Amino acid sequence: MTTTNVLIVGAAGQTGASITNSLLEFPTEFEITALLRPASADKPENVALKERGVKLAPADLQGPQDELIKLLSGIDVVISAIGPTAQLDQIPLATAAKAAGVKRFIPCGFITVAPPKGVMWLRDQKEDVYNHIRELSLPYTIIDVGWWFQVAVPRVPSGRVDYAVMNPDANAIIGDGDQLSGLTDLRDVGRYVARIIVDPRTLNKMVFAYNELLTQDKIFKLMGELSGEKIERTYLPAAEIHSRVDTARKAMKEGSTDALDKLMLYTSEYCLSWGLRGDNTPEYAKFLGYVTSKELYPDFNGVRFEDYLREVLEGKAKRVYPDLKFPKS
Repeated sequence: MTTTNVLIVGAAGQTGASITNSLLEFPTEFEITALLRPASADKPENVALKERGVKLAPADLQGPQDELIKLLSGIDVVISAIGPTAQLDQIPLATAAKAAGVKRFIPCGFITVAPPKGVMWLRDQKEDVYNHIRELSLPYTIIDVGWWFQVAVPRVPSGRVDYAVMNPDANAIIGDGDQLSGLTDLRDVGRYVARIIVDPRTLNKMVFAYNELLTQDKIFKLMGELSGEKIERTYLPAAEIHSRVDTARKAMKEGSTDALDKLMLYTSEYCLSWGLRGDNTPEYAKFLGYVTSKELYPDFNGVRFEDYLREVLEGKAKRVYPDLKFPKS
């Protein structure tokens, strides 16, 4: 069996860790290198990766191209799970990957399905990276994964699931709450990636990988049934969502570098895209040219949302981004 040499950017992050954990389940199939900032090499999470058999490769994405090319020599697949504010740092990485002969480049998609331009600033930046990859004729696969189970959990009045809830607006219903949206358990993201990166059918394709299609209304009803508690709801009408988007975009146009302004932009535009417009569906994905995980891997048994809610209610879940601070609505 041929071993695939994989380099991961952001291997210790939320998405990156899911990918790393899944690839490590196949030690004879994948050899993993984690590209990280030189100053981060001694961080506990990176030391832990090394102890699990991941090679560490300190490098500056904005550094000399010849150093990046040398680092990427012999790498088959590059997977970028870079942070949302550093999307354009992938451009020199892709240029080096092309020069080094990388066989497949996975840019940092891993979000909800959205139009290429004009609706989500985060997707706009990703699209600039995608266009650069295509200009290079660098073999690629773009993978989007919908909305995570881990950020879709509403609170219950008893407070017993607060430990796992990231979003202060967790009980906000966007519009009428009846838009279908594709959701994926974060742990399954890496499991999808492990299949996709060695599948010749996905080369130079966009893939929408998701576990279930649910509405917010269905999610809240399900949590009520499983918890035995009456779930409180607040409603965010379309006008409120558009107002939040306009305010956040105005701040960015005025040159704000405040992390909370960027976070407000991301969250409000997500609400606009999947919550109001209904972009995050397999039907719209296919319209944009994606293939779906349901078509590619009908045998894939991902975590069910109902089972994840049971984990949350039993105190077995973990909050994602535990250090993230949200702006006040």
